[in-house]
Amino acid sequence: MKKSLVLAMAMALGVTASAYAANPFSDVPAGHWAYDSVNKLASAGIVDGYGNGTFGGDRLMTRYEMAQIVAKAMAKGANVDRLAAEFADELDSLGVRVAALEKKSDNVKITGEFRALYANHEGKGSISNDYESTLRSRIWITGQINDGWKYTGMLQNTQDLSTDSGDESGDESGDESTDFQRAYLEGRLGGMDVTAGRYNAFFADGNIYDSRADGVEVSYGDKIKIIGAAGKATDDLDKLGVSGTTGGSYAGGAVVADFGKFNASAGYYNFKDILAKNSKLDNAIWFVGAGTEFGDFALNAMYLKGDMSYHDVDLDGLDDDGWTVGLTFKGAEAAKKGSWGLFANYYDLGGQTYIAHTTDANTFDGQGFKGYGVGANYTVAKNMVLTAAYYDTKSKFDTSDKDKIMWTDLTITF
Repeated sequence: MKKSLVLAMAMALGVTASAYAANPFSDVPAGHWAYDSVNKLASAGIVDGYGNGTFGGDRLMTRYEMAQIVAKAMAKGANVDRLAAEFADELDSLGVRVAALEKKSDNVKITGEFRALYANHEGKGSISNDYESTLRSRIWITGQINDGWKYTGMLQNTQDLSTDSGDESGDESGDESTDFQRAYLEGRLGGMDVTAGRYNAFFADGNIYDSRADGVEVSYGDKIKIIGAAGKATDDLDKLGVSGTTGGSYAGGAVVADFGKFNASAGYYNFKDILAKNSKLDNAIWFVGAGTEFGDFALNAMYLKGDMSYHDVDLDGLDDDGWTVGLTFKGAEAAKKGSWGLFANYYDLGGQTYIAHTTDANTFDGQGFKGYGVGANYTVAKNMVLTAAYYDTKSKFDTSDKDKIMWTDLTITF
């Protein structure tokens, strides 16, 4: 690459200097066609020649030498994105981060998750002995709209290997579904954090609700945070013995305090028209919870109280209160091979205290459940986490219904 070409590109940088050095290079005299431009670049500290008082305009340059000029121009605030892209490898070897270029290239990110699950059920009463075997793939797309807002979408494919297709050919390859599970915006508005669209709503640490929702959630504060939410719950629930039902519309909020080693929360969420549109089956749930950390351990507990009604008449068939407590030790970190953790939870929750509980235990379609779960997770390789858990729960509506689950899954992120 000739210095004359470099000079032409450098002139396009728009670099100016308040004062020129007096003829800095002996081979670029005052009458030279490039004298003014070379002087400007030299005065700005972008070019310094070869150390012997010469500019060397007729010499061929290496890519490394050109990268040095680009790096100096970037340091002066010049707009050199195209040059920075061309010499990105050389700039990297110089330890120069191309911040503007990185920002643009990171504008859209695509990440993924794959989970292989097997769970064995040992049931009693109306609960049969069965198993689950699924493969779930998720593709996440995140786009930075501007400095304050971003968009997130998620496409999910699920293959259920524990069910057969039911055709006469004897094909038992299982059922498969692919759908767009998430599409939402996140940003700040008037000092509040805002999430809007189809996102994963997580109410009361997941004890009330942990599933997809179409709605808006706003929060304000730092150590003490005020949260408000409203929207439509998922229409893919198994509720009160009915499959594929809706969680209805919801509105509510919470106050969450986080003081490092100690946290506390309290809130209220009201769900209307559960099961079906205009069903008039409503449930208002309030809760209070607290947690603490000591060393590698974390302990949390929560009490919940529900008020379910049908056509504004209170329902008495399901327990209306309950509590849960959980203990964790360490925890597997996907990025850290060999990291591991243990967890244990106890549940005594009435049917009026939850809509879509976060646990992998059997919650008996919202009839209330009681029991425990214990498990461990381990990072077998970077971004590969293995989880094994055992759950033993029974229905609080019909105590003869019981389910023991041996759960294993491998989750891979990329």
